[in-house]
Amino acid sequence: MPDQSRNIHKGRDQWLRPGRRTAIAAAVGVIVALTLTGCAGNEAPERTFDVAPYVKKGHVVDCDAFKAQADAQAVLRADALDPNGLDRDGDGIACPNLPKPTDKKPVHRDFMTDVDGAPIIEPLKPPPT
Repeated sequence: MPDQSRNIHKGRDQWLRPGRRTAIAAAVGVIVALTLTGCAGNEAPERTFDVAPYVKKGHVVDCDAFKAQADAQAVLRADALDPNGLDRDGDGIACPNLPKPTDKKPVHRDFMTDVDGAPIIEPLKPPPT
């Protein structure tokens, strides 16, 4: 009767030879590298826009001062009271007619606005009688 342990062991040695392990590891490495390379750069580029000159200073600019809608939206997002009047219709989107890049995610505004979309900060007082 032949020694079966020798045959099983021989089969494993054939599969786990160092050359074969290296080839498999290299193939896995190439697949991982291609996957990471293919996925890289799919995110939207992070834009940095300094909103500091436009917020907490009252009305200092209007839509014409911005090159992109996303910049105006960043200012509205930083100060939802919108003293600059960037969201005239009150829908939470600043300067919708400006060119790309755009940020069309509305800013939540939980206060009343007048007809032009400007915030009403103080409640209206009834006229004296």
